[in-house]
Amino acid sequence: MRTIWLTGAEWLAVLRIGLGLWWLESWRHKDKKGWFERGTGIAWAAGVAAEHRWPAVATGFRKIVAPRPRLMAYVVVYAELALGLGLITGLLTPVALVAGLLLNLLYLVLMIHDWAEQGQNAMMALISLVALLAVSWQTWSLDHAIGLF
Repeated sequence: MRTIWLTGAEWLAVLRIGLGLWWLESWRHKDKKGWFERGTGIAWAAGVAAEHRWPAVATGFRKIVAPRPRLMAYVVVYAELALGLGLITGLLTPVALVAGLLLNLLYLVLMIHDWAEQGQNAMMALISLVALLAVSWQTWSLDHAIGLF
């Protein structure tokens, strides 16, 4: 494989780290007080789910998320932080890539009507898939340094 400036494995690490920075920014810009104290994030998602064109989304939200809004707020917010840190440092990278791919697919399905968000979720899911299948943790990662995976 011919590349410019960096090796192919290093470019994949750049892609992985960039995805991690994207997740970290998603975490950083969230109004955590609103999410944790006022339940704004889950309340917004409940409204989106209730009006969703696919009944399974509303049903799933009512059964899984609605009974435990505070817990789910913490899960979402800290999942984004964990994904960002894991991908940037390259710690448990394949786990972070699969979890991020699944979270982006969940966001994609929930926000099927919001075209502004669809591009971001689709691109993040694609980057996760490429980084996973190309074994992007073989360079510049704690996984590689300590011999995981």
